[in-house]
Amino acid sequence: MAQSRVAAVLGVGPGLGEAVSRRFSAEGFAVAVMARGRPDLLRVRGEIEQAGGRALDVTCDASEPASVAGAFQRVRDELGDPEVLVYNAGAFTLGGVLELPVEGFESTWRVNCLGGFLAAREVLPSMVERRRGTMIFTGATSSLRAGARYAAFAVGKFGLRALAHSMAREVGPRGVHVAHVVIDGQIDTPQNLERWSDRVRETFLSADRIADAYFQLHAQDPTAWTLELDLRPATEEF
Repeated sequence: MAQSRVAAVLGVGPGLGEAVSRRFSAEGFAVAVMARGRPDLLRVRGEIEQAGGRALDVTCDASEPASVAGAFQRVRDELGDPEVLVYNAGAFTLGGVLELPVEGFESTWRVNCLGGFLAAREVLPSMVERRRGTMIFTGATSSLRAGARYAAFAVGKFGLRALAHSMAREVGPRGVHVAHVVIDGQIDTPQNLERWSDRVRETFLSADRIADAYFQLHAQDPTAWTLELDLRPATEEF
């Protein structure tokens, strides 16, 4: 049975993806949790259902058009048309221009940028038809400036930001809110907390508080929409 309020979160794993999924579920949304890895999806779906919410786990390779199309068709069939899309998929490849294999550069761009384009095309038709919807794209410090040996990552993130800016100007007047969020710092994922165990917790961005900000973006009145939001812990230098 379809539900009127559906959120699709593409890029769900420990950290921000699962926090966003839980946040929208708490607001009454049926949530499609989407990623390549099934174990994390099953865990997050179980947590949402245990809390009384409704979730659908959908495996999806954001870099492949056929996979994205098939995944969103399943979301539409089993939950309904998404009112919210959160594109949180990401890939990171470190290396100088002479070190990076062509395949590595391209695959990183496909996840960080192309996937956002593919996902947007799946949800936009119904949003435009209803003149209602929100698309939020997760960016990074590298969306704004590219460090040495960050070429593969930054090119994808620069591109995703450009995509969001262009779409906001295209579909904003048609009732669809597009927002790009610059995550300027490290999120308190289990992996990051373990890797930098000597750091104070407050030096990380809280995934739960970022998720709050994402929901606030969706809840904004059309008379005062945010196109770009940058988030960082108070201790972060910028």
